[in-house]
Amino acid sequence: MDKKTFKPGYEQLSATRRKSRGLYWSVGVFSFFVNLLMLTGPLYMMQVYDRVLGSRSEATLVALSLLVLFLYGMMGLLDYVRGRVLVRIGARFQAGLDHRVFDAMVRRSAVAQDPVAQTGTADLEAIQRLMASPVLGAAFDLPWTPIFLVGIALFHPWLGLLALAGAVVLICVALLNQVFSRAPLQQAAISTHRANLSSEEIRGEAEMIQSMGMRGAAFRRWQDIRKTALKDSVVANDTGGGFTTLTKTLRLFLQSAMLGLGAYLALKGEVTPGAMIAGSILMGRALAPIELGLGQWAMVQRAVKGWHSLAELLTKVPPELERTALPQPVARLEVQALTVVPPGDTRPQLRNVNFRVQPGQAIGVIGPSGSGKSTLAKALTGAWKPAAGTVRLDGAALDQYAPDVLGQHFGYLPQRVQLFEGTIAQNIARLTQEPDAEKVVAAAKKAAAHEMIVKLPDGYDTHISAGGGRLSGGQMQRVALARALYDAPVIVILDEPNSNLDNEGSIALNQAIKALKAEGNSVLIMAHRPAAIQECDMLLVIDQGVQTAFGPKDKVLQEMVANHQNIRKTASAGGAK
Repeated sequence: MDKKTFKPGYEQLSATRRKSRGLYWSVGVFSFFVNLLMLTGPLYMMQVYDRVLGSRSEATLVALSLLVLFLYGMMGLLDYVRGRVLVRIGARFQAGLDHRVFDAMVRRSAVAQDPVAQTGTADLEAIQRLMASPVLGAAFDLPWTPIFLVGIALFHPWLGLLALAGAVVLICVALLNQVFSRAPLQQAAISTHRANLSSEEIRGEAEMIQSMGMRGAAFRRWQDIRKTALKDSVVANDTGGGFTTLTKTLRLFLQSAMLGLGAYLALKGEVTPGAMIAGSILMGRALAPIELGLGQWAMVQRAVKGWHSLAELLTKVPPELERTALPQPVARLEVQALTVVPPGDTRPQLRNVNFRVQPGQAIGVIGPSGSGKSTLAKALTGAWKPAAGTVRLDGAALDQYAPDVLGQHFGYLPQRVQLFEGTIAQNIARLTQEPDAEKVVAAAKKAAAHEMIVKLPDGYDTHISAGGGRLSGGQMQRVALARALYDAPVIVILDEPNSNLDNEGSIALNQAIKALKAEGNSVLIMAHRPAAIQECDMLLVIDQGVQTAFGPKDKVLQEMVANHQNIRKTASAGGAK
């Protein structure tokens, strides 16, 4: 894609980089003096060969050596400070974009399986590593290469021509490296990413793989992907390594050639022995930035790719707009002509759904598998945006609430429960680092999970892994239900809430629903089991993404039974004929 397509994203990256403009200027100043002090070695050699050896003066040698010691010490100190500044430039860049990139990555991943979103933080880290690496310092040293070449030419034109020819050859090698290594490096990065995703997928389902005897098959599947990644990495490393070795060999040869040509000119009396040695040292220094850049070319390529990927991500996901804070809503939800198209799909999963939920009501959403119940739950929580129609909370459309604020008003128990690494208290408190103990315990008691939690080794402070660790499916569902009820949300959406619960858990769930209704909150329950809709006042029936009925529970159930009997009578009559 053309760079203009991602202009907003590029502008954000450039604006963050410009915040360190002062630091870049300081790096430039330090680089000026570091490179200026690089002349210490050549000048010292010229003085030793041309003056000290000729005059055989030990005092001159000692004075020159002490001066060189001081100058090299200053050069090392300035180079060290320059490196520390570069590290802080990279850290400032990453810190300035961490929240923006993380937010964009989460928001994009919630609505689409986008590879750009999956690598957002990794791309940012790749840019930070380049900014903090010696490669950026070499970029500040590169403008000195022509100056050193001119200095060599001042000793003798032939030496200058040799140095210029060597620099041109190395630049050509660098360009060839960029052309030939770009595709292998990109392919290696893609293959490695696929292998890592496969490994994480297998690790996350390790229990199921072990119990069903799939370990061998899983390993062979991962090994095939891993072999491809290793093959691509070998090709990329061979390509880049070949150019790096060629560059190093050419640089060493050029330094020796400089010595040889200098010796020939010295024998003819056209240059001094000191100039011969100084020219060789200057040659190495002039070509050092090019060699360093080639040696770290994989890092450069990865950072460039990350820059473009981040620009694309930030363009696709613009920053959240500031919203006027709305008052605490009452539990009134209104759905008007709602149509939802799942991310990555082209056909709507829900079409023209209309219903209202009043405070203190519980609505049961029923229908066959794949009818769109979970899609409705995701649309009501704001996770999926409507393709048409609106969802209103207390009269305001959902997009009038900031996402984090909206999440405080909704409690959501997804069909597939996922807990996070941390304590049970942190999971119930929605990953808050310092959970409010009273709110955590209150939510657990509402979910009838308090007794279960306190029986664990460390109670609410029990540490669990991302998959729930030692918790059973029913225990995980109770903890997730407590998380949905944390901090008294006004709307609670439960997607198959009793799928992993025993009879005691189902009774506790109905008691929690009754308590929520008594407090004036509203509950929506997507369910297959009749026990889950026991406390429901209204029923919404969805079939193949279309709303077929909505009304009081008993009336809707009677109509469904009557329709079912009529269909059976019609079918029987048809069969009799």
